[in-house]
Amino acid sequence: MDSYEILSAYYDRFTDDVGYDAWADYFEEIFRREGVTPKLILDLACGTGTITALLAARGYDMIGVDASVEMLSQAMMHTVDLTPRPLLLHQRMEALELYGTVDACVCCLDSINYITDPAVLRTAFARVYEALEPGGVFIFDINTPKKFYDIAGQSYVREDEDVYCVWQCLVDGAICTYEFDIFENRGKNCWERAQETHRERIYMPEELLSLLSTTGFTNCRVYPELGFAPVTGQEHRLFFTARKGKETL
Repeated sequence: MDSYEILSAYYDRFTDDVGYDAWADYFEEIFRREGVTPKLILDLACGTGTITALLAARGYDMIGVDASVEMLSQAMMHTVDLTPRPLLLHQRMEALELYGTVDACVCCLDSINYITDPAVLRTAFARVYEALEPGGVFIFDINTPKKFYDIAGQSYVREDEDVYCVWQCLVDGAICTYEFDIFENRGKNCWERAQETHRERIYMPEELLSLLSTTGFTNCRVYPELGFAPVTGQEHRLFFTARKGKETL
């Protein structure tokens, strides 16, 4: 079964510990530090649209893009009452085509790790570069190699009144595979079982910085999760920022 066909309906309940408002605050602090004042922002791999909706509520015009129809359906419900309503597009990251440009792009919750082929990721970075206005900023995060090695072989459980979800994390080389078993309550003591498999690639920070540079990005920086202190190598999540150079005559 494709990623998020089942989990999309429960994703927000299973990520209620993320602290999305803190993420939105962090993006705005990056905008201030980078000296940019974006009006139109792309939320790449927007998922259920929580960040899209939060940034829209803070006054930004938003475009949300995701490869999952099921996740976009959730995003549509999250954004239906917003004015102006964010534009939602069904596209893969490496096939991004906006027919216009944006001032900033954010890509959240280790969506970059989901691109398991570095060549495809380079194409995705190039698409983002093309979509940005000169001087625009690209912000994304990754799960770090340390996190993958720490969770390898571990099992996890999340549950509520409607669903029981258990998954295992298996690392083989540069790929981490999550095997999900999802038991959904259908009523009358009946539970339906479904399975999903998710795969993420383990990227070294230096590898991503090189890909950004070869794509044309400049001023590439790496930060610890929701912070600006020097990176120690012990982080489970890192944030990257990169700029598209301003055009010169």
